Amino acid sequence: MIQKYITHKRNENLILFFAGWGMDTHPFLSYDPDTSDLMVCYDYRTMDFNLSTLSPYTSIDVIAWSMGVWTASQVLSGLSLPYRNTIAVNGTPFPIDEFKGIPPSIYQGTLENLDKTTLQKFFHRMCKDNATFKCFLQKMPQRPVEELKEELEMIRLNYTRVPSGNFTWQKAFIGKNDRIFPPVNQQRAWEETNTCIFENEEAHYNELLFSELLTNPTVQPIL
Repeated sequence: MIQKYITHKRNENLILFFAGWGMDTHPFLSYDPDTSDLMVCYDYRTMDFNLSTLSPYTSIDVIAWSMGVWTASQVLSGLSLPYRNTIAVNGTPFPIDEFKGIPPSIYQGTLENLDKTTLQKFFHRMCKDNATFKCFLQKMPQRPVEELKEELEMIRLNYTRVPSGNFTWQKAFIGKNDRIFPPVNQQRAWEETNTCIFENEEAHYNELLFSELLTNPTVQPIL
């Protein structure tokens, strides 16, 4: 796993963001919180996580998106850290699951058929409309397809081999137009927990929500 600061002003609070599969820092470089540092985690080919980077902070906001929800649930499981907010966006702790995540057949098809063309189609499906997709292309991740294929495979292997983590999510945001993680599956996953569910009309990639959560997670986002 790669951990990179977007902003590092040595604030007392850290926004710790676990991005989705296939991401890097590029889609999030414009976010600049006033009173927090912002760190992005991505590339889940390994689950290595440097906990020492968290030690300077007196409070931590954990924001996770898509596959990042499962990843955060694993690497932060059982840790006693000064969490202020723990927020999941369009993802669940069960990333490859017929009823609570991405159906296994869909996941396997994405893995087997991944190339530059299908990756573009994935990013398109991730967005609500053509205008959002066009904006995303201006700041899309800059990672090779083979690397992304390895990441998908390692997520699959780790999910099947490693026991589920124990992590509490305070809030979960579900986009009703999510075409990556089926909204009904997200509902099933979170209804089994004490997590507060917030629904919106957006797709898997919700730039407005990110612009709010990754700058000031303590403010209730506009739904």
